[in-house]
Amino acid sequence: MTTSVLIVGSGPTGLTLALDLARRGVSVRVVDKSPEFPRSSRAKGPNQRSLEVLEDLGVVRAVLDGGRAPVPMRKYRDGLPVADADPWAGRRPTPDVPYDRGWLLAQWKLEEILRDRLAAHGVRVELGVEIVSYEQSTAAVLARTAGGQAIEARYLVGCDGGRSRVRKLMGATFEGDTREEQVMVTGDVALTGADGLSRDHWHQWFDEDGAVMLCPIPGTAAHWWFQAGPERAADGTPVPPSRDGFQRLLDRHARLPGVTLTEAALLSTYRVNVRMADRFRAGRALLAGDAAHVHPIAGGLGMNTGIQDAYNLGWKLAAVATGRADEALLDTYEEERLPVAARTLDLTSRGLDVVLAAIKRPGGGLDVGITDAMSGLGVGYRWSSLAPPTTVDTPLRPGDRAPDAPCADARTGAPVRLFEVFAGPHVTLLAFGARAARALPRRSDRLHAYALDAGPRSDLADTTGHARTAYGITGDALVLVRPDNHVALIADPSQAHAVRDCLHTLGEPSGAPS
Repeated sequence: MTTSVLIVGSGPTGLTLALDLARRGVSVRVVDKSPEFPRSSRAKGPNQRSLEVLEDLGVVRAVLDGGRAPVPMRKYRDGLPVADADPWAGRRPTPDVPYDRGWLLAQWKLEEILRDRLAAHGVRVELGVEIVSYEQSTAAVLARTAGGQAIEARYLVGCDGGRSRVRKLMGATFEGDTREEQVMVTGDVALTGADGLSRDHWHQWFDEDGAVMLCPIPGTAAHWWFQAGPERAADGTPVPPSRDGFQRLLDRHARLPGVTLTEAALLSTYRVNVRMADRFRAGRALLAGDAAHVHPIAGGLGMNTGIQDAYNLGWKLAAVATGRADEALLDTYEEERLPVAARTLDLTSRGLDVVLAAIKRPGGGLDVGITDAMSGLGVGYRWSSLAPPTTVDTPLRPGDRAPDAPCADARTGAPVRLFEVFAGPHVTLLAFGARAARALPRRSDRLHAYALDAGPRSDLADTTGHARTAYGITGDALVLVRPDNHVALIADPSQAHAVRDCLHTLGEPSGAPS
Protein backbone atom coordinates (compact mmCIF):
# COMPACT_ATOMS: atom_id res chain seq x y z
CA MET A 1 0.00 0.00 0.00
CA THR A 2 1.38 3.42 -1.00
CA THR A 3 1.46 6.14 1.62
CA SER A 4 1.48 9.79 0.64
CA VAL A 5 4.55 10.78 2.67
CA LEU A 6 7.29 8.70 4.28
CA ILE A 7 9.18 10.58 6.98
CA VAL A 8 12.56 9.25 8.06
CA GLY A 9 13.43 10.36 11.62
CA SER A 10 11.15 10.87 14.62
CA GLY A 11 12.75 13.86 16.31
CA PRO A 12 10.90 17.17 16.72
CA THR A 13 11.27 18.01 13.02
CA GLY A 14 9.84 14.73 11.75
CA LEU A 15 7.06 14.67 14.33
CA THR A 16 6.04 18.27 13.60
CA LEU A 17 5.85 17.51 9.89
CA ALA A 18 3.92 14.28 10.46
CA LEU A 19 1.42 16.01 12.73
CA ASP A 20 0.87 18.86 10.28
CA LEU A 21 0.29 16.41 7.44
CA ALA A 22 -1.96 14.11 9.47
CA ARG A 23 -4.26 16.91 10.54
CA ARG A 24 -4.65 17.78 6.86
CA GLY A 25 -5.84 14.26 6.10
CA VAL A 26 -2.62 13.20 4.35
CA SER A 27 -1.52 9.59 4.89
CA VAL A 28 1.92 9.50 6.50
CA ARG A 29 4.38 6.96 7.90
CA VAL A 30 7.18 7.86 10.30
CA VAL A 31 10.11 5.46 10.62
CA ASP A 32 13.18 5.65 12.84
CA LYS A 33 16.18 3.33 12.97
CA SER A 34 16.42 3.58 16.77
CA PRO A 35 15.11 0.51 18.60
CA GLU A 36 13.45 2.66 21.27
CA PHE A 37 12.51 6.26 21.87
CA PRO A 38 15.46 8.23 23.27
CA ARG A 39 15.29 9.86 26.69
CA SER A 40 17.72 12.54 25.62
CA SER A 41 17.10 16.00 26.99
CA ARG A 42 19.38 17.56 24.35
CA ALA A 43 17.71 20.76 23.08
CA LYS A 44 16.53 22.96 25.92
CA GLY A 45 13.15 23.80 24.48
CA PRO A 46 11.11 25.77 21.94
CA ASN A 47 11.72 29.44 21.26
CA GLN A 48 8.98 32.03 20.86
CA ARG A 49 8.17 31.28 17.22
CA SER A 50 8.16 27.54 17.83
CA LEU A 51 5.69 28.07 20.67
CA GLU A 52 3.41 29.78 18.14
CA VAL A 53 3.80 26.79 15.82
CA LEU A 54 3.01 24.40 18.66
CA GLU A 55 -0.07 26.44 19.54
CA ASP A 56 -1.36 26.04 16.00
CA LEU A 57 -0.70 22.29 16.22
CA GLY A 58 -2.76 22.13 19.42
CA VAL A 59 -0.02 21.08 21.87
CA VAL A 60 1.24 24.32 23.40
CA ARG A 61 -0.72 23.82 26.64
CA ALA A 62 0.95 20.46 27.19
CA VAL A 63 4.33 22.03 26.39
CA LEU A 64 3.87 24.85 28.88
CA ASP A 65 2.62 22.47 31.55
CA GLY A 66 5.48 20.04 30.95
CA GLY A 67 8.24 22.61 31.18
CA ARG A 68 9.04 25.87 32.87
CA ALA A 69 10.03 29.43 32.08
CA PRO A 70 13.75 29.87 31.42
CA VAL A 71 15.75 30.46 34.59
CA PRO A 72 18.29 33.22 35.32
CA MET A 73 21.96 32.43 34.80
CA ARG A 74 24.37 32.39 37.72
CA LYS A 75 28.00 32.78 36.70
CA TYR A 76 31.06 31.77 38.72
CA ARG A 77 34.80 32.32 38.63
CA ASP A 78 37.22 30.17 40.62
CA GLY A 79 34.22 28.46 42.20
CA LEU A 80 32.66 31.69 43.50
CA PRO A 81 29.49 33.39 42.20
CA VAL A 82 30.34 36.68 40.49
CA ALA A 83 27.17 37.67 38.60
CA ASP A 84 23.56 36.80 37.91
CA ALA A 85 21.90 37.58 34.61
CA ASP A 86 18.32 37.22 33.46
CA PRO A 87 18.10 37.83 29.70
CA TRP A 88 14.29 37.70 29.97
CA ALA A 89 13.90 40.25 32.77
CA GLY A 90 11.39 42.93 31.96
CA ARG A 91 9.91 41.08 29.02
CA ARG A 92 6.15 40.82 28.85
CA PRO A 93 3.73 39.36 26.32
CA THR A 94 2.31 41.96 23.95
CA PRO A 95 -0.91 41.91 21.93
CA ASP A 96 0.95 40.84 18.79
CA VAL A 97 3.52 38.55 20.49
CA PRO A 98 1.88 36.26 23.06
CA TYR A 99 5.11 34.43 23.99
CA ASP A 100 7.74 36.78 25.32
CA ARG A 101 10.37 34.07 25.91
CA GLY A 102 11.17 30.51 24.99
CA TRP A 103 10.40 27.58 27.28
CA LEU A 104 12.61 25.07 29.09
CA LEU A 105 11.54 21.55 28.14
CA ALA A 106 13.52 18.34 27.72
CA GLN A 107 13.55 17.21 24.09
CA TRP A 108 12.26 13.75 25.01
CA LYS A 109 9.24 15.38 26.67
CA LEU A 110 8.45 17.48 23.61
CA GLU A 111 8.74 14.39 21.42
CA GLU A 112 6.40 12.52 23.76
CA ILE A 113 3.82 15.31 23.52
CA LEU A 114 4.03 15.37 19.72
CA ARG A 115 3.79 11.58 19.48
CA ASP A 116 0.69 11.54 21.67
CA ARG A 117 -0.97 14.16 19.46
CA LEU A 118 0.07 12.27 16.35
CA ALA A 119 -1.36 9.03 17.75
CA ALA A 120 -4.73 10.78 18.08
CA HIS A 121 -4.64 10.99 14.26
CA GLY A 122 -3.95 7.26 14.05
CA VAL A 123 -0.25 7.56 13.25
CA ARG A 124 2.46 5.85 15.32
CA VAL A 125 6.22 5.96 14.89
CA GLU A 126 7.70 2.71 13.55
CA LEU A 127 10.93 1.98 15.46
CA GLY A 128 13.83 -0.16 14.30
CA VAL A 129 13.22 0.67 10.64
CA GLU A 130 16.37 1.87 8.86
CA ILE A 131 16.12 3.19 5.33
CA VAL A 132 19.20 2.15 3.36
CA SER A 133 18.24 3.04 -0.20
CA TYR A 134 15.54 4.53 -2.35
CA GLU A 135 14.71 5.04 -5.98
CA GLN A 136 12.13 7.34 -7.46
CA SER A 137 9.97 7.52 -10.56
CA THR A 138 7.75 10.28 -11.86
CA ALA A 139 4.95 9.04 -9.59
CA ALA A 140 6.48 7.62 -6.40
CA VAL A 141 9.47 6.81 -4.23
CA LEU A 142 10.39 3.22 -3.39
CA ALA A 143 12.47 3.03 -0.20
CA ARG A 144 14.13 -0.11 1.12
CA THR A 145 14.96 -0.94 4.70
CA ALA A 146 17.92 -2.76 6.20
CA GLY A 147 15.58 -5.70 6.73
CA GLY A 148 14.68 -5.88 3.05
CA GLN A 149 11.22 -4.31 3.35
CA ALA A 150 10.02 -2.08 0.49
CA ILE A 151 8.03 1.04 1.37
CA GLU A 152 6.32 2.95 -1.41
CA ALA A 153 5.37 6.59 -0.92
CA ARG A 154 4.59 9.54 -3.11
CA TYR A 155 7.17 11.65 -1.23
CA LEU A 156 10.11 10.97 1.09
CA VAL A 157 11.34 13.49 3.68
CA GLY A 158 14.65 13.05 5.47
CA CYS A 159 14.42 14.37 9.03
CA ASP A 160 17.18 12.02 10.12
CA GLY A 161 19.74 14.41 11.61
CA GLY A 162 23.16 15.75 10.76
CA ARG A 163 24.42 12.37 9.51
CA SER A 164 21.33 11.96 7.35
CA ARG A 165 21.23 8.82 5.21
CA VAL A 166 18.51 10.39 3.07
CA ARG A 167 20.74 13.40 2.31
CA LYS A 168 23.56 11.11 1.22
CA LEU A 169 21.23 9.04 -0.95
CA MET A 170 19.94 12.25 -2.53
CA GLY A 171 23.49 13.14 -3.52
CA ALA A 172 23.23 16.52 -1.81
CA THR A 173 26.51 17.99 -0.59
CA PHE A 174 26.87 19.15 3.02
CA GLU A 175 29.07 22.15 2.59
CA GLY A 176 30.80 23.96 5.43
CA ASP A 177 33.35 23.15 8.08
CA THR A 178 33.88 21.41 11.40
CA ARG A 179 35.66 23.40 14.08
CA GLU A 180 37.71 20.63 15.63
CA GLU A 181 39.09 22.91 18.33
CA GLN A 182 35.63 23.89 19.59
CA VAL A 183 34.55 20.81 21.53
CA MET A 184 32.08 20.21 24.34
CA VAL A 185 31.01 17.13 26.29
CA THR A 186 27.35 16.85 27.22
CA GLY A 187 24.95 14.57 29.03
CA ASP A 188 22.06 14.29 31.45
CA VAL A 189 23.21 13.85 35.04
CA ALA A 190 21.71 13.30 38.48
CA LEU A 191 23.32 14.84 41.56
CA THR A 192 23.20 14.02 45.25
CA GLY A 193 24.30 16.35 48.02
CA ALA A 194 23.30 19.32 45.89
CA ASP A 195 20.53 20.70 48.09
CA GLY A 196 22.33 24.04 48.25
CA LEU A 197 22.49 24.33 44.46
CA SER A 198 19.46 26.33 43.39
CA ARG A 199 17.30 24.70 40.74
CA ASP A 200 16.00 28.14 39.90
CA HIS A 201 19.26 29.04 38.16
CA TRP A 202 21.36 27.89 35.25
CA HIS A 203 24.80 27.57 36.83
CA GLN A 204 27.82 28.44 34.70
CA TRP A 205 31.38 28.02 35.99
CA PHE A 206 33.86 29.64 33.59
CA ASP A 207 37.57 29.41 34.40
CA GLU A 208 40.64 30.06 32.29
CA ASP A 209 41.28 26.33 31.95
CA GLY A 210 37.72 25.15 31.24
CA ALA A 211 34.04 25.37 32.07
CA VAL A 212 31.08 23.46 33.47
CA MET A 213 27.39 24.34 33.07
CA LEU A 214 24.41 22.83 34.88
CA CYS A 215 20.83 23.66 33.92
CA PRO A 216 17.91 22.02 35.80
CA ILE A 217 15.78 19.68 33.69
CA PRO A 218 12.09 20.54 34.28
CA GLY A 219 9.90 17.85 35.76
CA THR A 220 12.78 16.21 37.61
CA ALA A 221 14.00 16.59 41.19
CA ALA A 222 17.72 15.99 40.75
CA HIS A 223 18.52 15.84 37.02
CA TRP A 224 20.47 18.48 35.12
CA TRP A 225 21.69 19.25 31.64
CA PHE A 226 25.50 18.97 31.89
CA GLN A 227 27.79 20.77 29.47
CA ALA A 228 31.54 21.22 29.85
CA GLY A 229 34.82 21.72 28.12
CA PRO A 230 36.30 18.21 27.80
CA GLU A 231 39.16 16.70 29.73
CA ARG A 232 42.21 16.37 27.50
CA ALA A 233 44.87 13.73 27.14
CA ALA A 234 48.58 14.49 27.29
CA ASP A 235 48.63 15.10 23.54
CA GLY A 236 45.76 17.61 23.83
CA THR A 237 43.06 15.44 22.29
CA PRO A 238 39.63 15.45 24.01
CA VAL A 239 38.98 12.56 26.38
CA PRO A 240 35.66 10.76 25.67
CA PRO A 241 32.93 11.69 28.17
CA SER A 242 32.29 9.44 31.18
CA ARG A 243 30.59 9.68 34.55
CA ASP A 244 33.96 9.76 36.32
CA GLY A 245 35.21 12.40 33.91
CA PHE A 246 32.11 14.52 34.52
CA GLN A 247 32.71 14.22 38.28
CA ARG A 248 36.31 15.38 37.89
CA LEU A 249 35.23 18.35 35.76
CA LEU A 250 32.56 19.28 38.30
CA ASP A 251 35.04 19.06 41.17
CA ARG A 252 37.63 21.11 39.32
CA HIS A 253 35.37 23.99 38.32
CA ALA A 254 32.32 24.02 40.60
CA ARG A 255 34.19 23.06 43.76
CA LEU A 256 31.12 21.78 45.55
CA PRO A 257 32.18 19.48 48.39
CA GLY A 258 29.90 16.48 48.84
CA VAL A 259 28.14 16.86 45.48
CA THR A 260 28.25 13.55 43.60
CA LEU A 261 27.12 12.54 40.14
CA THR A 262 25.10 9.37 40.66
CA GLU A 263 23.96 9.13 37.05
CA ALA A 264 25.39 10.28 33.76
CA ALA A 265 23.43 9.26 30.69
CA LEU A 266 23.33 10.08 26.98
CA LEU A 267 26.96 11.16 27.02
CA SER A 268 28.24 12.72 23.83
CA THR A 269 31.04 14.83 22.43
CA TYR A 270 29.82 17.85 20.52
CA ARG A 271 31.97 19.52 17.89
CA VAL A 272 30.89 22.76 16.28
CA ASN A 273 29.72 22.08 12.74
CA VAL A 274 28.64 24.80 10.35
CA ARG A 275 27.20 23.00 7.33
CA MET A 276 24.27 23.21 4.96
CA ALA A 277 22.97 21.03 2.16
CA ASP A 278 23.28 22.56 -1.30
CA ARG A 279 19.64 21.69 -1.96
CA PHE A 280 16.62 20.75 0.11
CA ARG A 281 14.78 18.87 -2.64
CA ALA A 282 15.60 16.35 -5.33
CA GLY A 283 12.40 15.35 -7.11
CA ARG A 284 10.19 13.53 -4.61
CA ALA A 285 12.81 13.53 -1.83
CA LEU A 286 13.20 16.45 0.57
CA LEU A 287 15.28 17.37 3.64
CA ALA A 288 14.36 19.21 6.83
CA GLY A 289 16.01 20.07 10.14
CA ASP A 290 19.55 18.91 10.92
CA ALA A 291 19.50 16.75 7.80
CA ALA A 292 19.52 20.01 5.83
CA HIS A 293 21.65 22.24 8.08
CA VAL A 294 23.69 22.16 11.29
CA HIS A 295 25.18 25.09 13.12
CA PRO A 296 26.57 26.24 16.49
CA ILE A 297 24.29 25.83 19.49
CA ALA A 298 24.47 29.51 20.41
CA GLY A 299 20.92 30.77 20.85
CA GLY A 300 19.37 27.30 20.79
CA LEU A 301 18.20 27.46 17.17
CA GLY A 302 18.91 23.87 16.08
CA MET A 303 15.68 22.14 17.05
CA ASN A 304 13.70 25.33 16.51
CA THR A 305 14.87 25.81 12.94
CA GLY A 306 13.87 22.21 12.23
CA ILE A 307 10.40 22.69 13.69
CA GLN A 308 9.97 25.78 11.55
CA ASP A 309 11.24 23.97 8.44
CA ALA A 310 8.53 21.38 8.99
CA TYR A 311 5.87 24.06 9.51
CA ASN A 312 6.80 25.67 6.20
CA LEU A 313 6.86 22.35 4.36
CA GLY A 314 3.78 20.64 5.81
CA TRP A 315 0.99 22.63 4.17
CA LYS A 316 2.80 22.78 0.83
CA LEU A 317 3.44 19.05 0.75
CA ALA A 318 -0.18 18.39 1.69
CA ALA A 319 -1.49 20.65 -1.08
CA VAL A 320 0.68 18.96 -3.72
CA ALA A 321 0.19 15.40 -2.43
CA THR A 322 -3.59 15.79 -2.56
CA GLY A 323 -3.49 17.28 -6.05
CA ARG A 324 -4.71 20.72 -4.99
CA ALA A 325 -1.52 22.51 -6.01
CA ASP A 326 1.08 22.24 -8.71
CA GLU A 327 4.50 20.69 -7.98
CA ALA A 328 5.94 24.20 -8.26
CA LEU A 329 4.61 24.94 -4.77
CA LEU A 330 7.13 22.47 -3.36
CA ASP A 331 9.96 24.47 -4.95
CA THR A 332 9.07 27.36 -2.66
CA TYR A 333 10.08 25.28 0.37
CA GLU A 334 13.75 25.42 -0.63
CA GLU A 335 13.28 28.95 -1.98
CA GLU A 336 12.09 30.16 1.41
CA ARG A 337 13.94 27.96 3.91
CA LEU A 338 17.42 27.67 2.36
CA PRO A 339 18.12 31.41 2.85
CA VAL A 340 16.81 31.14 6.41
CA ALA A 341 19.20 28.26 7.05
CA ALA A 342 22.11 30.24 5.62
CA ARG A 343 21.24 33.21 7.80
CA THR A 344 20.97 30.92 10.83
CA LEU A 345 24.45 29.52 10.21
CA ASP A 346 25.84 33.03 10.09
CA LEU A 347 23.80 34.24 13.08
CA THR A 348 24.78 31.34 15.34
CA SER A 349 28.43 31.44 14.29
CA ARG A 350 28.64 35.10 15.22
CA GLY A 351 26.70 34.38 18.42
CA LEU A 352 29.17 31.68 19.41
CA ASP A 353 32.08 34.03 18.85
CA VAL A 354 30.41 36.61 21.10
CA VAL A 355 29.86 34.02 23.84
CA LEU A 356 33.44 32.69 23.64
CA ALA A 357 34.76 36.23 24.01
CA ALA A 358 32.41 36.99 26.91
CA ILE A 359 33.31 33.96 29.04
CA LYS A 360 36.96 34.97 29.10
CA ARG A 361 35.95 37.77 31.45
CA PRO A 362 34.68 37.16 35.01
CA GLY A 363 30.90 37.58 34.93
CA GLY A 364 30.56 36.75 31.25
CA GLY A 365 28.19 33.97 30.27
CA LEU A 366 25.72 32.53 27.79
CA ASP A 367 23.29 35.40 28.31
CA VAL A 368 25.15 37.52 25.74
CA GLY A 369 24.06 35.05 23.06
CA ILE A 370 20.35 35.41 23.80
CA THR A 371 19.02 38.19 21.59
CA ASP A 372 15.77 39.03 19.84
CA ALA A 373 17.24 37.55 16.67
CA MET A 374 17.14 34.12 18.36
CA SER A 375 13.38 34.27 18.94
CA GLY A 376 12.45 33.28 15.38
CA LEU A 377 9.81 36.00 15.34
CA GLY A 378 11.61 38.07 12.71
CA VAL A 379 11.89 35.27 10.15
CA GLY A 380 9.91 36.02 7.03
CA TYR A 381 9.94 35.40 3.30
CA ARG A 382 9.58 38.76 1.58
CA TRP A 383 11.83 37.52 -1.24
CA SER A 384 9.59 34.53 -1.98
CA SER A 385 7.71 34.04 -5.23
CA LEU A 386 4.70 33.53 -2.92
CA ALA A 387 5.02 37.14 -1.69
CA PRO A 388 3.49 39.45 -4.33
CA PRO A 389 3.83 43.23 -4.09
CA THR A 390 1.18 45.08 -2.15
CA THR A 391 -0.54 48.32 -3.08
CA VAL A 392 -1.66 48.95 0.49
CA ASP A 393 0.58 51.28 2.49
CA THR A 394 1.56 49.21 5.52
CA PRO A 395 4.88 48.25 7.10
CA LEU A 396 3.75 44.62 7.11
CA ARG A 397 4.52 42.84 3.85
CA PRO A 398 3.60 39.52 2.23
CA GLY A 399 5.99 36.91 3.57
CA ASP A 400 6.09 38.42 7.06
CA ARG A 401 4.93 36.57 10.16
CA ALA A 402 1.24 37.29 10.75
CA PRO A 403 0.89 38.96 14.18
CA ASP A 404 -1.54 37.98 16.90
CA ALA A 405 -4.08 40.47 18.29
CA PRO A 406 -6.91 40.38 20.83
CA CYS A 407 -10.35 40.88 19.31
CA ALA A 408 -13.92 40.03 20.27
CA ASP A 409 -16.67 37.99 18.70
CA ALA A 410 -18.86 40.66 17.11
CA ARG A 411 -22.04 38.81 18.05
CA THR A 412 -21.33 37.59 21.59
CA GLY A 413 -18.54 39.89 22.74
CA ALA A 414 -16.45 36.87 23.78
CA PRO A 415 -12.69 37.45 23.53
CA VAL A 416 -11.04 35.94 20.46
CA ARG A 417 -7.37 36.08 19.53
CA LEU A 418 -6.32 36.14 15.89
CA PHE A 419 -4.09 33.12 16.57
CA GLU A 420 -7.24 31.23 17.58
CA VAL A 421 -8.79 32.25 14.27
CA PHE A 422 -5.69 31.11 12.35
CA ALA A 423 -5.34 27.78 14.18
CA GLY A 424 -6.02 24.78 11.99
CA PRO A 425 -5.26 23.46 8.48
CA HIS A 426 -6.73 26.36 6.52
CA VAL A 427 -5.95 29.77 5.10
CA THR A 428 -7.51 32.81 6.71
CA LEU A 429 -8.82 35.93 5.02
CA LEU A 430 -9.27 39.06 7.14
CA ALA A 431 -11.38 41.90 5.78
CA PHE A 432 -10.77 45.21 7.54
CA GLY A 433 -13.72 47.58 7.05
CA ALA A 434 -17.14 47.43 5.40
CA ARG A 435 -15.88 47.80 1.83
CA ALA A 436 -13.48 44.89 2.29
CA ALA A 437 -16.23 42.81 3.92
CA ARG A 438 -18.32 43.09 0.78
CA ALA A 439 -15.48 41.40 -1.15
CA LEU A 440 -15.29 38.41 1.19
CA PRO A 441 -15.85 35.01 -0.43
CA ARG A 442 -17.92 32.40 1.29
CA ARG A 443 -16.32 30.27 3.99
CA SER A 444 -15.21 26.72 3.36
CA ASP A 445 -13.34 24.05 5.29
CA ARG A 446 -10.03 25.35 3.96
CA LEU A 447 -10.84 29.05 3.67
CA HIS A 448 -11.94 30.88 6.79
CA ALA A 449 -13.03 34.45 6.14
CA TYR A 450 -13.70 37.11 8.80
CA ALA A 451 -14.90 40.70 8.58
CA LEU A 452 -13.43 43.10 11.15
CA ASP A 453 -15.09 46.39 12.04
CA ALA A 454 -17.51 46.10 9.13
CA GLY A 455 -20.69 47.23 10.85
CA PRO A 456 -23.54 44.67 10.77
CA ARG A 457 -21.39 42.33 8.62
CA SER A 458 -18.70 42.06 11.29
CA ASP A 459 -17.48 38.70 12.54
CA LEU A 460 -14.77 40.16 14.77
CA ALA A 461 -14.56 43.47 16.59
CA ASP A 462 -11.15 45.10 16.89
CA THR A 463 -12.29 46.69 20.14
CA THR A 464 -8.86 47.87 21.27
CA GLY A 465 -7.45 48.62 17.83
CA HIS A 466 -4.63 46.13 18.31
CA ALA A 467 -5.39 44.22 15.08
CA ARG A 468 -5.23 47.34 12.92
CA THR A 469 -2.05 48.43 14.72
CA ALA A 470 -0.36 45.05 14.29
CA TYR A 471 -1.21 44.88 10.58
CA GLY A 472 -0.68 48.59 9.92
CA ILE A 473 -4.15 48.92 8.39
CA THR A 474 -5.75 52.38 8.56
CA GLY A 475 -8.43 52.07 5.89
CA ASP A 476 -10.09 49.08 4.26
CA ALA A 477 -7.98 46.12 3.21
CA LEU A 478 -7.96 42.38 2.62
CA VAL A 479 -5.24 40.35 4.37
CA LEU A 480 -4.73 36.73 3.37
CA VAL A 481 -2.82 34.58 5.88
CA ARG A 482 -1.09 31.38 4.77
CA PRO A 483 -1.61 28.07 6.59
CA ASP A 484 1.78 28.58 8.30
CA ASN A 485 0.62 31.95 9.62
CA HIS A 486 2.66 34.13 7.31
CA VAL A 487 1.04 36.90 5.31
CA ALA A 488 0.26 35.78 1.77
CA LEU A 489 -1.30 38.98 0.42
CA ILE A 490 -2.38 42.48 1.45
CA ALA A 491 -4.75 44.00 -1.05
CA ASP A 492 -7.22 46.79 -1.56
CA PRO A 493 -10.84 45.50 -1.61
CA SER A 494 -11.01 46.36 -5.31
CA GLN A 495 -8.37 43.68 -5.92
CA ALA A 496 -10.47 40.67 -4.94
CA HIS A 497 -9.20 38.97 -8.11
CA ALA A 498 -5.68 39.07 -6.63
CA VAL A 499 -6.98 37.16 -3.62
CA ARG A 500 -8.48 34.49 -5.89
CA ASP A 501 -5.23 34.19 -7.85
CA CYS A 502 -3.21 33.90 -4.65
CA LEU A 503 -5.52 31.23 -3.26
CA HIS A 504 -5.12 29.25 -6.46
CA THR A 505 -1.33 29.41 -6.15
CA LEU A 506 -1.55 28.19 -2.56
CA GLY A 507 -3.72 25.27 -3.64
CA GLU A 508 -6.75 26.56 -1.78
CA PRO A 509 -10.37 27.17 -2.83
CA SER A 510 -11.21 30.64 -4.07
CA GLY A 511 -14.50 30.96 -2.31
CA ALA A 512 -16.88 28.18 -3.24
CA PRO A 513 -17.58 25.62 -0.50
CA SER A 514 -15.17 22.70 -0.56
